[in-house]
Amino acid sequence: MPHPTVDPDPDGAPAADGPPRLDRVAVIVDDGVSPFEFAVACEVFGFDRSDDGLPVFDFRVCSPRPGEVAAETGFQMIAPHRLDVLESADLIVVPAMGVGYHPGPDLVGHLRGAVERGAMVASLCSGAFILGRAGLLDGRRATTHWRYAARLATEFPAARVVPDVLFVQDGGVHTSAGTASGIDLCLQLVRASHGAAAATGIARRMVVPPQRDGGQAQYVETPVRAASGRSLAPVMDWAAGHLAEELSVTVLAARAAMSERTFARRFRDETGTTPHAWVLGQRVALAEQLLERGELTVEQIAERAGFGSAAMLRHHFRRVRSTAPTSYRRAFGPVRATG
Repeated sequence: MPHPTVDPDPDGAPAADGPPRLDRVAVIVDDGVSPFEFAVACEVFGFDRSDDGLPVFDFRVCSPRPGEVAAETGFQMIAPHRLDVLESADLIVVPAMGVGYHPGPDLVGHLRGAVERGAMVASLCSGAFILGRAGLLDGRRATTHWRYAARLATEFPAARVVPDVLFVQDGGVHTSAGTASGIDLCLQLVRASHGAAAATGIARRMVVPPQRDGGQAQYVETPVRAASGRSLAPVMDWAAGHLAEELSVTVLAARAAMSERTFARRFRDETGTTPHAWVLGQRVALAEQLLERGELTVEQIAERAGFGSAAMLRHHFRRVRSTAPTSYRRAFGPVRATG
């Protein structure tokens, strides 16, 4: 299954100052805005959680026009800002406003200008259609809710629509699938800017999983199997606590008292991904935490996280996070945090 893409430097490392810093975040609302997708942006970026040592964002809600905005479910809201706040935003969040919403020329200009100056834009659910109508999906990978993926591909043939993933990152343009995948994308943006500890801290306050890989399936065909009350959660919990050990399908299947074929099928049914991809994601996440602490060498982290060697850690970390472990530590390690 494809992984989300980013545009790293040619050598795979971020710029000297680390990944783009998100401090100023703006979310756009207009008639038909989805309350849930709007609330996702508010929840991740709009609350002051400095009491937990978490980043505080300059968060603005803006609208293309003055006056009341009618949400999709009928209630009214008034945005305190106009579109001029987008000119200084590091991240512009575009929630779903219905697949038929067409942005006006002023909004289109602000979205294009943001990408041109190096800011990021992120659509949630059908907000991808707004980015498409602004010309921002041409030549880029993108996704949306699975119900609208075919329509997105038809309307924007120059885009490379990936229909079965949670979110896609392509340069400064980010798109997510429906509902909860917007949380996954927003947390990933926090992780890329402020580090894994910040994203995990916000997720903990929100009581949601801290990390779901963008390449994970949007939905699973059989989330609950009627024939059996058994869940693979105990096996996954055990594996997460033994990442330094061998965690092949053979080992995990034996732990679950299943055949390898049955285990692999059940695992995808329950999680939407493969055992190998899940274990790799857990190991990369652990490596991120250890790199941020700065207490161990890369070689020691590779052993602790189950990669076996520093070379394998660098290979997988760069493929999944599009940067090198040492570059990640320079960006998010204790020197940056205290200095």
